[in-house]
Amino acid sequence: MKPLALLLPCLLASLAAVVSAGELRVWTVTETRHVLRGDPAEELKPVKLAAARNEWQSFQILVRSDAPVAGCALSPADLRGPDGAVLKAADARLYRQHQLRLETGTYRNKDFKPDWYPDPLIPFQHPSPGKKLEGARIAAVPFDLPANETHGFWVDVFVPDEAKGGEYAGVYRVTADGAKPVDIPVSLTVWNFNLPKTPTLVTEFGSPAQRMRSYYRGRAKANKEPEPTDWAAVEEQCAQCLTDHRLNAVPPGKMLTPVAQPDGSFRIPPEQIQALREFVDRYHVNALPTPHPSSAVKDPEAQRDKLRAWLAAFDAAAKELDRPQVVFFTYLKDEPNTAEDYHFVQKWGRAVREAKSAMKVMVVEQTWTAPGMGGADSAWGDLYGAVDIWCPLFSLHKQDSAAQRQALGETIWTYTALCQGQPTPWWHIDYPLLNYRVPAWIAWRCRMRGLLYWGGLSYWDKVDDPWTEAPYYSGSGKPQQGQKGIIFQGEGSLVYPARAVGYDGIVPTIRLKALRDGIQDYEYFAMLERAGKADEAEKIVRPLAESWFAWEKDPAAYPAARAKLAALLAGK
Repeated sequence: MKPLALLLPCLLASLAAVVSAGELRVWTVTETRHVLRGDPAEELKPVKLAAARNEWQSFQILVRSDAPVAGCALSPADLRGPDGAVLKAADARLYRQHQLRLETGTYRNKDFKPDWYPDPLIPFQHPSPGKKLEGARIAAVPFDLPANETHGFWVDVFVPDEAKGGEYAGVYRVTADGAKPVDIPVSLTVWNFNLPKTPTLVTEFGSPAQRMRSYYRGRAKANKEPEPTDWAAVEEQCAQCLTDHRLNAVPPGKMLTPVAQPDGSFRIPPEQIQALREFVDRYHVNALPTPHPSSAVKDPEAQRDKLRAWLAAFDAAAKELDRPQVVFFTYLKDEPNTAEDYHFVQKWGRAVREAKSAMKVMVVEQTWTAPGMGGADSAWGDLYGAVDIWCPLFSLHKQDSAAQRQALGETIWTYTALCQGQPTPWWHIDYPLLNYRVPAWIAWRCRMRGLLYWGGLSYWDKVDDPWTEAPYYSGSGKPQQGQKGIIFQGEGSLVYPARAVGYDGIVPTIRLKALRDGIQDYEYFAMLERAGKADEAEKIVRPLAESWFAWEKDPAAYPAARAKLAALLAGK
């Protein structure tokens, strides 16, 4: 094989000839941004990537033509590296970007422009090895490229644990009927360190499979389409998809359900512990949502002994599981916004915490109390002593207040929901793709240890077919352009139903890919923090991620900063 440096001039000359002929314009994007259908062609550049071992890296290949072009396709290549090492083409994951028309922007998106936005990803192959796509109504390749429209491919490359460090290179090829093939040089630098298989950043995004059950049940009842016949396979595929994107998969609830014993104690049976251990190890889980304590006890004060017996079952389970990285937590209350809600958290949270259980109390609330937007009324009292894990909205985090709780050994997570507050990195289809990557950077700056999102990633309830109409959530407020309420494009949906592309389960979105990249970035910060280099990492991170209201908007700045972090980790 010739070195990439010798191949490059020939390849670029070939590409320039194709571009000048106006037959098929091809270019690449490696930074975290959308490319819309109406966007013009850009200058073609070779793809240059860098990654640690056990890390995914992505790039986009975009195509456009002045005239219709049939049969567009993409062929991957082996990336060959030092001493005959190979990152196999068969291990890359290829998708075509599916676009959805947005006529109405998300509430308060002043920069919105109507266009076709890429979101769900159509896979080239079934995500489960050995299985084939069947009955698809939307296929990835080949596809026909209409005139004057930009469409794209998405490529995921994974660097395995055993890969040798160094430079890898290969050539991807775009083909189309009657058009000259376009070769794209791709190089990847493998840094000489590994990301841990189990993420450091805790995530709680719910279960896509669980929400899908109600989605398909409703569709079957309305005679629109049947439910999947193999829910076990769906649950397995959903769990693997979450793992591939460094999110926590959620085990079946029965694994974490204590069983009452004749002597008044509770126990999680050994067979459930074994199943749970296998699940945690297979999917690299770092946190487990436990049943709500009210499922066993009606009054935590009047039934104090019963509550403690129930909690003791989780203490025993944590010990038997023997996975110290795993956080057991109960989602005690979501957004307590009334005096009654506050009293509930105070009563239940303090009762659980007094037992000093392995189960941690998580409440979706900020660490401060004050009247006004998002703030609890100080007349309700506070939640201090009732919460182990605080989870404020991006926009309601106050670092000085949070730092006081952290100093007491409490933990801060964060989350986003409807973008009705101050401008933070809102998560919607029509906002910049970078908004999904940068929260992990800001979270680490604030020493937040978890990220939460609602909906199980699969909230498609408002549309009949999410592949033809973008899923959305509608909130109360002055209607937008004839809508029934204010619109949040893509809210609650970071995956799409996969039946349209040939299997039952879910497919990722490019937004989920950007989120994964942010979680991988967080690993760099965490590794440096563990190595005693937090101050050095801070100097690199802070200029890009000052706060939830101030962050660098240039997507190209993040890979450059990440390379500096990698140099610190590699000891250079």
